[in-house]
Amino acid sequence: MHDATASRKSTDRPSLMPVIALIVGNIALAFGPWFVRLADVGPVAAGFWRLSLAVPLLFAGAVASGWRPRDMHRAIWLPLAVAGLFFAGDLGAWHVGILKTTMANATLFGNSATLIYPLYGFLIARAWPTRMQALALVMALAGGALLMGRSYELSPDNFAGDLLCMFAGVLYAGYFIIMARVSTTIAPLPALALSSLVSTVPLLLFALTLGERIWPGDWTPLITLALLSQVVGQGLMIYALGKLPPLVIGIALLTQPVVSGAIGWFAYDEVLGAPDFAGALLVGLALVLVRRRSPVPVQLAPVGCERDDRRG
Repeated sequence: MHDATASRKSTDRPSLMPVIALIVGNIALAFGPWFVRLADVGPVAAGFWRLSLAVPLLFAGAVASGWRPRDMHRAIWLPLAVAGLFFAGDLGAWHVGILKTTMANATLFGNSATLIYPLYGFLIARAWPTRMQALALVMALAGGALLMGRSYELSPDNFAGDLLCMFAGVLYAGYFIIMARVSTTIAPLPALALSSLVSTVPLLLFALTLGERIWPGDWTPLITLALLSQVVGQGLMIYALGKLPPLVIGIALLTQPVVSGAIGWFAYDEVLGAPDFAGALLVGLALVLVRRRSPVPVQLAPVGCERDDRRG
């Protein structure tokens, strides 16, 4: 059952620490496509290494924080496994799509969770927006459109990559929804470690099926990808998921195109123009507005807690 406060509007502001974690996590994730392109393995293989190199660190951190597998309710294993499969599909599709379309298109379609996850909050979790939040969402979407407007292009050459990245965005939203529920029952770090472990096997099988190069000659891009995207980026995102409403999460995803544009400027001489800076400003203002008036975080029925008490 939904908590009664989930369907009410509130003037309470989300805590500053989760908001900072959310923004920093998105900044870290925005570097992912760059390192996928720098890696000398296949795109799906890069996803496999991103997770497999990060999993030992995630488990070490989870155990050091006091988590033990025996403390988990059996009902939590299935949603974690499903979340891992969603994330594997997201990474596999997105990494392949990155190489088949432009960086702008990949960022735009790969972040379609910007719309899907807030819609889930509005329609399913009944976290209705205030007027200020609705204005913030409109400003964020306008900013995203400006960020992508100059470089976005539709062509037959990019069509397959566009579809793959859009499919990845849908899977990413599904992953968010499951992990938001799971995070009410289990701490973020073990949840991320377990879902990441599940994701490694299908990614490796998919890479082998595609005949990709698996073993790298240069480990630097892959190690950086694992640390920055999976440990830091996803770690902070999963932490924020349990503490912020879907609308805030969705708007914050648009910080990734801002950072990606800066990376493109630095690494590929993709000069930013006035629309890009205006879009970045709109996204920043939207984040300020949505923090001023936000509903309390959505409290869904915790997975595995219907028959058991929460474990600390």
